[in-house]
Amino acid sequence: MSMVSAMAWTTRLPLVVLAGWLAAAALMTGLWLIQRRTRNAGIVDVAWSFATGSLGAVFALAADGAWPRRLVVAILAAAWGVRLGVHLWTRVAREAEDGRYRQMRADWGPAADRHLLVFFQIQALWAVLFALPMLAAAGNAAPWSAWDALGVLLWLIGLAGETIADRQLAAFRAAPGNRGRVCQVGLWRYSRHPNYFFEWLHWWGYAALGLHAPLWWLPLAAVVAMGYFITRVTGIPPTEAQAVRSRGEAYRTYQRTTSAFVPWPPRAETLSEARR
Repeated sequence: MSMVSAMAWTTRLPLVVLAGWLAAAALMTGLWLIQRRTRNAGIVDVAWSFATGSLGAVFALAADGAWPRRLVVAILAAAWGVRLGVHLWTRVAREAEDGRYRQMRADWGPAADRHLLVFFQIQALWAVLFALPMLAAAGNAAPWSAWDALGVLLWLIGLAGETIADRQLAAFRAAPGNRGRVCQVGLWRYSRHPNYFFEWLHWWGYAALGLHAPLWWLPLAAVVAMGYFITRVTGIPPTEAQAVRSRGEAYRTYQRTTSAFVPWPPRAETLSEARR
C-alpha cells in the first residue's frame, strides 16, 4: 500500500466508524421505542447481532487490506450476524421477555424505560466496537497464508458448535415433559454454556485472519473483552442467576458437576456436595 493511499485510509477511517455508530444508535433508538409498546427488551440482542454483523461486513469491504481477505471477512461477519440474529429473533418473537430483562425492569422500577434507553445506546456502541476487529482483520495486506486458513477453520468450528448447542437447547425446551428441567443433553452435558463458549471461539478466527495487520491487536482485544463479558458481566452471571431462580436445586447440582464454560466431562457429585 502506498503512502498516499495509507494517508487517505487514515483520514477516511474515523468517518466510516462514525457513520456506523450513528446508524447503530438510530436503530437502537427506534427499537427502544418499540419495546416501550411491546414490553420485550430482548429485541436489543437481535439488533446487536444484525448491527455488529452488518457493520463488520461494511467495515471489511471499506478496509485497505488484500481484496480476497476483505471479501472473506465481510462474508464471515455477515453470515455470523444473520445466523445469530435469526436465532435470537425466533425466540423473541414467540416467547415472553427474557427473565434477565424482567429482572432489570423490577430492579429499576419506574425508571426502567429511561435506563433501558441508555442500555440500548450502549449496545449500539458495542456493536461498533465489536465490528472493529473485523475491520482490522480485513486490513491485513499480507498474502494468504496458513494463518488465514486457521482463522476460517476456527470461525467454522465456532459457528457450527454454537448452532448445534442452540438447536439442542431449543429441542429440549420444545418437549412438554422438559418444562422446568435443566438441559443436560448433547453439548450441554459438558458445558453449562456451550453456546457462549463457541461464540467466544469464533472470535479467535478474526485474530488469526488479522495476525499481520497494522491493527492486529484489535481482534485479540475483542477475544479478551468477549471472554470477560461472557463469563463475568452480561453472559453467564445473569443467565445463571435466572436459572437458579427458576430451577432451584436442580440447577445448583448442575453447577456443581458441569463446567461453566469450556466443554469438559462432567464429574460425579459426592455425598457431601449433595448435602450442601
